[in-house]
Amino acid sequence: MPPHCDSLDGPVVTAARLALEDKDVDHILPYVPREGEPEVREAFGLAGKARALGPTAQDVADRWFFETVVRVHRAGEGAPFTGLKPAGLDLGPVIPAAERALDAGSADELTRVLCETVREQTEDRLQRAMALRKHADEGVAAAREYVEAGLGLQVWAHRVYKQATAASHAQ
Repeated sequence: MPPHCDSLDGPVVTAARLALEDKDVDHILPYVPREGEPEVREAFGLAGKARALGPTAQDVADRWFFETVVRVHRAGEGAPFTGLKPAGLDLGPVIPAAERALDAGSADELTRVLCETVREQTEDRLQRAMALRKHADEGVAAAREYVEAGLGLQVWAHRVYKQATAASHAQ
């Protein structure tokens, strides 16, 4: 996953920030798995107490709470926590398009971005294999290069297909 859920401007930290500001843990709970809820509730309570001790304590408590909720969120995804990432990272075209699709209730832009990317990658990989095919009869090394490109195209296409037909993230 691109650095999104673990970035300081990502949806998890945004919800955690809102939870702290509103003093309402329910803002962050949808982002953590059920089994992580007790830890997040405890961290929320401790962060709330520490925040009352002054601006420096508030900064430390907020950062610790963000790290806790992102770590618990990532564990729910089966992914490691590698620290909070800075805000403003380049997410590429897909995450923003997916966010706009959710806002608009339309898949048009996201579908276009995904289809264009798959089309470009498919054409590039096929063209590479076809160019190597022209020289495949020039020895084992050339044949091997063609075979690797051809099998690479097939494996890549299979992975794209498997990912496209896999269960959704939330299941």
